[in-house]
Amino acid sequence: MTQTTNSSVDVEAVKAYLLDLQDRICAALEAQDGEARFVEDAWERDPNDSSLSLTGGGRTRVIADGAVYEKGGVNFSHVQGPQLPASATASRPELAGRSFQALGVSLVIHPRNPMVPTSHANVRLFVAEKDGEEPVWWMGGGFDLTPFYPFKDDVIHWHQVAKDLCEPFGDAAYPKYKQWCDDYFFLKHRNETRGVGGLFFDDMNEWDGEINFEKTFAFMQAVGDGYIDAYVPIVARRKQEPYGERQRKFQLYRRGRYVEFNLVFDRGTIFGLQTGGRTESILMSLPPVAHWDYDWHPEPGSAEERLYKDYLGEHDFLGNWNPAE
Repeated sequence: MTQTTNSSVDVEAVKAYLLDLQDRICAALEAQDGEARFVEDAWERDPNDSSLSLTGGGRTRVIADGAVYEKGGVNFSHVQGPQLPASATASRPELAGRSFQALGVSLVIHPRNPMVPTSHANVRLFVAEKDGEEPVWWMGGGFDLTPFYPFKDDVIHWHQVAKDLCEPFGDAAYPKYKQWCDDYFFLKHRNETRGVGGLFFDDMNEWDGEINFEKTFAFMQAVGDGYIDAYVPIVARRKQEPYGERQRKFQLYRRGRYVEFNLVFDRGTIFGLQTGGRTESILMSLPPVAHWDYDWHPEPGSAEERLYKDYLGEHDFLGNWNPAE
């Protein structure tokens, strides 16, 4: 990852976008619930507290016990630290010892109705700094969908939005970042994907062999804005779908996979905990209720089995894919 002199990063522009994105996502989600509202917890680290490894602050917003959302959070944070943690320098040993700042929006939505999928999205900027040298920066993010009782039209819509937002950035963008999402949100110990994927990108600052802040920032904005276009119509279509105890039980069982991924594999969780981040905000992503059942398997031919057979794993959802109806 080579830096050049034309790679200046505009942290304030990114911050302004992220704060606005948080506002717009919260407003769009609240409109679908109709009852619950996000509660904001604005926080700031004390820069004079030597026991803290991070300074900075953020806005944690949580919605709970609504008509549609059992629990959800849309967080903004902008933090600074004296040294990048091991999780950030494992693939970049040359950055070890640099101070850093990180800012982003991260969200997870856990609906009450099992027919409405769980969703996750985040967009972020990292800047690693050292006196006398140019800052090294990169962006990352994406969004992914975790259905319990998936609908073919919803999955196609989700991926069509992802493909459409990628098109201005080249024909290779959607296949590349879809594959990265499939690879990233994979539970190795279960040998299964967390859901039906979407987009994932990281360590991004270069286009056509050149460091390019404007294009990287434009891609980040396309992904952040795209989440609203991808998820809100699915919530609107499915929030009134009927369900019973069986469907609720399966939802809680599958939520266990979400917990396993976030606590074992998720880079954001690991980064936050390694840097002494704000624990309540970091673990906001976990569902309020989840179940683990010993050696459970879906009944052959059931709707639950259809999730495993037709939706989990790598599929060309916009191409040669024909799930059972």
